[in-house]
Amino acid sequence: RYIEHGRILKGWALVMQGDAATGMTHIQQGWVAVQRADLKLYRPYFLALLAEAYGQVGQPEAGLSTLEEALALVATTEERWWEAELHRLKGELLLRLPRPDILQARACLHQALEVARRQQAKTLELRTALSLSRLWQQHGKPDQARQLLTEVYGWFTEGFETPDLQEARAWLEASTG
Repeated sequence: RYIEHGRILKGWALVMQGDAATGMTHIQQGWVAVQRADLKLYRPYFLALLAEAYGQVGQPEAGLSTLEEALALVATTEERWWEAELHRLKGELLLRLPRPDILQARACLHQALEVARRQQAKTLELRTALSLSRLWQQHGKPDQARQLLTEVYGWFTEGFETPDLQEARAWLEASTG
């Protein structure tokens, strides 16, 4: 049972480290095994990993399709603990399309921020704030971007060695310098 979960996680890690072919193979094999075994728990989470991997390998359309499946599962199963990240990833993938859908991406990121805040999921709120800040920076709203990220970053009192907080700190330093 957990072997399939581990295979998906290993595949995602490989993709994120640049070994796209091997990583995607692991994720897809793990996902098929999860479906075959009719394992229900964590499906939205694993679909999010697959979608993120698709984005990493330059297939945002496949990632968006995968996220639609994940969001449909969230709606039917009420397994909402990764919901904010699903919306954030959807926003990010919409920006990676050959013709980026900026308006829909912005709406997805705002929805992700709302969900993360409602759930008090500060790490997911930080990830979303980073995504939204990058988008606002690119579209001439640097003050809004800095204010949002400063507000969320300021909530943290520990864990500053984590990648998300390191990225936020670097972004804030670059935007004020």
